[in-house]
Amino acid sequence: MINLNQLRAFYTVAKNGSYTIAAKKLFISQPAVTAQIKLFEKYHDLKLFDKYGRKLVLTHIGKRLFEKAERIFSIEDEIENTLTQRMELNQGLLEIGCTKAYAKHIMPSIISVFHRAYPKIKVILEEGSSMAMINSLRDFKNEVVVVAQMDVNDSRIQFIPFSQEEIVIILPVNHPLAQKKELEFHDIVQEPVIMKGKGSGTRKKILGLYKKYNAVPNVFMESNNTGFIIDLVKRGEGISFLVEPAIDQEAKEKKLISRKLKDIKMFLDVSFGYSKNTPLSPAARAFYDIVKASFIEASPRGGVESIMARILAAHPQNE
Repeated sequence: MINLNQLRAFYTVAKNGSYTIAAKKLFISQPAVTAQIKLFEKYHDLKLFDKYGRKLVLTHIGKRLFEKAERIFSIEDEIENTLTQRMELNQGLLEIGCTKAYAKHIMPSIISVFHRAYPKIKVILEEGSSMAMINSLRDFKNEVVVVAQMDVNDSRIQFIPFSQEEIVIILPVNHPLAQKKELEFHDIVQEPVIMKGKGSGTRKKILGLYKKYNAVPNVFMESNNTGFIIDLVKRGEGISFLVEPAIDQEAKEKKLISRKLKDIKMFLDVSFGYSKNTPLSPAARAFYDIVKASFIEASPRGGVESIMARILAAHPQNE
């Protein structure tokens, strides 16, 4: 087996043509450099240098080994440079998991702020249900996630309050219930429901609502595709339950109607999550620091609109 310390001593002497210079570059004594090379020659039964006066000349095998060693230590320099740039955030990769609603309505602005601060970090954003994204932490696929906080009994995962969004009922514009400003639970109990799929925080809240009234939702279809759910509601296939930011534009354009239940508030707690047992990479730590400074500390329960207002105020788009 090759002793890399001995090989490094040989390479440094050969490169500089001097034991004295090599010793200074390696921060060891000249006798130590000489000893390392002699041990290398003895172990491999070869001679690396010929000496002509004060001049060191590589032997034939010495020349061949020097070429190989140069490639090895060149790669070592590249690795060291990569690690240095990673620590200084001059390069790197950040993998984020996010629920679909937040990926569409808030993450573009957050990532834009991050990109302006760290333009050389590549960001990969994965979308999915809250549970799927939490599982991506467990599988080390994503470093950080933005999800609806689930009842996850896993001490390895840390959740930090991020936002709180109200869940509303969405109806087609021509639905009879659209005439009412507030709905009672008995108004919707028989309505066909387009339910969010398994792993969704919204789904869990709605199932809890029906259970509270000893009722079972009349589920017409399940999907984790928010856009697909909205389209089905607009076509009059049923009602659904989504967080307000997900349907804000459709409601403003009067393509569907949103209503709330009288005396019942349904909120979805959204959190920033990461694995406690795995140190965050420099890129993930920088992302967390930006998120924390921008709005987690300021108002963790403020919702998308207040978050967006703070982002735009702190980072004007015309900068």
